[in-house]
Amino acid sequence: MSVSRRGFLRGGLASAAGLVLADHLGIPAQAAVRPAKAKSVIQIWMWGGPSHLDTFDPKPDAGYDYCGPLSNTSSTNVDGIRIGELLPELAQQADKYSIIRSMTHNVNAHETASYMTQTGRMSGDGVVYPCAGAVVSRFKGYDAGYEGLIPPYIVLTQPQGRFSEAGFLGSRFKPFATGGDPGQQQFAVEGIVAPGMTDERQRKRRYLLHRLNTLKHAMTDDPRIEELNQAEKGAYDMILGEGSKVFDLSQEEDELRERYGRNTFGQSCLAARRLVERGVPFVTINYNGWDTHKQHFQTMRRKLPEMDRGMATLLADLSDRGLLDSTIVWWSGEFGRRPKVQWEPPWNGGRGHYGPVFSAVVAGGGFRGGQVVGASDAKGETVKERPVYPWDLIGSMYELLGIDPEATLRHPQGQLVRLTPTAADGVEIGGRLKEIM
Repeated sequence: MSVSRRGFLRGGLASAAGLVLADHLGIPAQAAVRPAKAKSVIQIWMWGGPSHLDTFDPKPDAGYDYCGPLSNTSSTNVDGIRIGELLPELAQQADKYSIIRSMTHNVNAHETASYMTQTGRMSGDGVVYPCAGAVVSRFKGYDAGYEGLIPPYIVLTQPQGRFSEAGFLGSRFKPFATGGDPGQQQFAVEGIVAPGMTDERQRKRRYLLHRLNTLKHAMTDDPRIEELNQAEKGAYDMILGEGSKVFDLSQEEDELRERYGRNTFGQSCLAARRLVERGVPFVTINYNGWDTHKQHFQTMRRKLPEMDRGMATLLADLSDRGLLDSTIVWWSGEFGRRPKVQWEPPWNGGRGHYGPVFSAVVAGGGFRGGQVVGASDAKGETVKERPVYPWDLIGSMYELLGIDPEATLRHPQGQLVRLTPTAADGVEIGGRLKEIM
């Protein structure tokens, strides 16, 4: 659900009131286990599930029933690593990222797989866990001294919609979804930049709000009212001040914007770079269109070049600006696609959901580049070596962010809940990604 301008202001004031009156969450947390190498995360969420065979785990010898028309591969700038033929620009950035080819959870349903992949927890135990972005917001956001005008957890542009991102942490830790389209002439961020609303008109609306705010004038010495005033000031700073400028992509050189690609995904990557440059701890690019049950290869020929250009430019741009060392880039969907193409009707050349094995990519923030972790079998149907589960990957990112993966949060019902599970919780553990950390 998008957030209206009025809702954004109301939410900011309500959050401030909550801080003043009580910390209703009562969340204790353990200290970080080690100094943080990463400060921020850019999550490229491949909503719907991308094919591992057509991206980062190609199987050119598997035959037409598995490769379809995409039977070639791209050599990379790292000896021995080859990726899909439609990713030539990412092939030249392979020294900056590592590929995990043995992700697994064996779930083929969107909602459950999305929940597991984003929270690092199994479903079904009666607890609705927060996703990684909400956890990072809890440990690296306002409670940890973050003072940015921009909320600490941003989604470009629409919420994932598969689950409640904040889980039991509550609405205070939900992401701010920008709405709008950064690929348009003006990136009209919902609640910050309103189409057709001039700055002068917005200032007049603020003046009228102050004239009508009798409570403020009647309780001038009340510290709670002062907190609300500060929240309102922060909200308007985002609308009229420095905060809004981070979303003004016209401040970037045209040549760089062209390199990212003049489309929603490419410009979202550029916006994400600008946000982490301002210190925002967690940014999700919600990149949809990957649920390719039908017309799979037609979609790949359209979508993969777009992804290739935007993601490759993001990695290069972060590196050139000295930001990659402190920024984790995490590429993944909820699962992969069925390795054997479904040529039969009604699919006619589609790929179904596939959770037994899929790929993820990580870069920066303490992750080494130019590496491959794990392997699938010759047809990409099973994990051949080094299984990696969602909680292994998320726990590794927490560790690089200086967040103890074994830290606990207090559930509203009173129990202490660990950030990541153990074998005692009935899950298989592959282990954190020490080989690339």
